[in-house]
Amino acid sequence: MFGKINFIKKTTIKDSTLREGMDVPDVNFSSEQKLKIARLLDQARVPEIEVVAPGKVFEDLEFVKRLKEDKLQIRTSGLVYVYNPQYQVEIKEASRYLNRFDLLMPVSPKRRPYDKNVKIRNLLGALSFSLNCQPEVGVGFPHSTQTEIEFLLEISGESVESGARRITIYDTNGNSDPFEIYALVKRLKDDLEVPLFFHGHNDLGLAAANSLAAAFAGADGLDVTVNGLGDRAGNAPLEQVVLSLHLKGFETAVTLKDLRRLSETVEEESGVKISKLAPVVGEHIFVHKSPGHLECPELFEAFDPEMIGFGRRRNAK
Repeated sequence: MFGKINFIKKTTIKDSTLREGMDVPDVNFSSEQKLKIARLLDQARVPEIEVVAPGKVFEDLEFVKRLKEDKLQIRTSGLVYVYNPQYQVEIKEASRYLNRFDLLMPVSPKRRPYDKNVKIRNLLGALSFSLNCQPEVGVGFPHSTQTEIEFLLEISGESVESGARRITIYDTNGNSDPFEIYALVKRLKDDLEVPLFFHGHNDLGLAAANSLAAAFAGADGLDVTVNGLGDRAGNAPLEQVVLSLHLKGFETAVTLKDLRRLSETVEEESGVKISKLAPVVGEHIFVHKSPGHLECPELFEAFDPEMIGFGRRRNAK
């Protein structure tokens, strides 16, 4: 029999489907499509959606204005690049309509601004400006796994001392493994006294595993997207991460039986098909060709299909 789950820690899920999804070739959600997906995320009790991209702040805020009319429980967030010449205007507008936002500063020496001291100085200046407009401001570090740990610790620590309410680290090229992510998150959690989030990309197929490793290391929250929709190979899939966390004793508050509907809706609205072999929501996940499997199905299944409203069946073909 499938065992009872004893929850050990609460992990916040932040869904980025409406931002990362727009980076997928041929995906261009209309406002109505975004609303449909946002309503389902709210219904599934996902606590936060990231809806504003750093390169499209004013454009995406138009949708946020429309979303506010729905009076959903879900909180909205977005991203602002610090080195954008108009970042102060973007921050003022973001503060008017978003529940919170993160300032982005790439920590790789190969991205502007190139000098480490300039990165820190510019970020702290933007953070000070932001906190005069909105108390819920965090900072995010693209390329966190592509820079020296000492610098990541330094810029994170300076940000927290200056008032940042959240730190998000990005495995931007998806090149890390769970052991590396566990060690990195553990090191940061030992030094920082604010919530720490992890944002994983799936270029090596490890985004879900890396997200779980981050949670075990103490990450307070995880960025995900429905069906893993996102740039290049995509992001950590919401359905895989949420169910894996549940099975490992982490409480997310996300309603498991809403996962299939979410997945199917995003498949329909995005036009990006789900593999029949996809973990958690794939069509074949509970199909058994071998009659021997049905004698003791829990030996062949990672979780009870009733958790997500699935049924199992035999396929004799």
